[in-house]
Amino acid sequence: MNSHLTSSRSTPLPQTLRNTSGQALLEAALTLCVLCILLLGAAEFGRVTYAAIEVTRAARAGVQYGDAGTTTATDATGIATAAANEAPDISDLTTVSSVSCSCANGGTSTCLNTDCPGSSIIVTLTVRTTATFDPGIYIPGLPTTYTLHGLAVQQVLQ
Repeated sequence: MNSHLTSSRSTPLPQTLRNTSGQALLEAALTLCVLCILLLGAAEFGRVTYAAIEVTRAARAGVQYGDAGTTTATDATGIATAAANEAPDISDLTTVSSVSCSCANGGTSTCLNTDCPGSSIIVTLTVRTTATFDPGIYIPGLPTTYTLHGLAVQQVLQ
């Protein structure tokens, strides 16, 4: 007979090598779960980053509104409105603005022209914005809310 057509192995294959029919499906399912978790994490990170950018842009918008002059620099309501208009997606945005003055020659000033004889007054406007971000996915060990802060500081034109 044709002996070259018969198997040279006389012992059967071990049990573990014969039952591999579902292995690829199991590996695909586990890999798909890990990829879904990574995708959700990336999307959540993107949402937090977007909200942080909005809060920072709101602070910049507030300081730009107040940069028009000393009168607008002290208009806290107008600054808060400009900040809120810049971040319409942030519902709980709080805005705090403050004005500080100093003399160009290095002295201190209370923002009165008589405080700096022979020197000009430098008016600095600071706008701080704060918002709370509630993530859609809660991970044990991480906070359930995040507080986002924005800060903008600029000298006011006179």
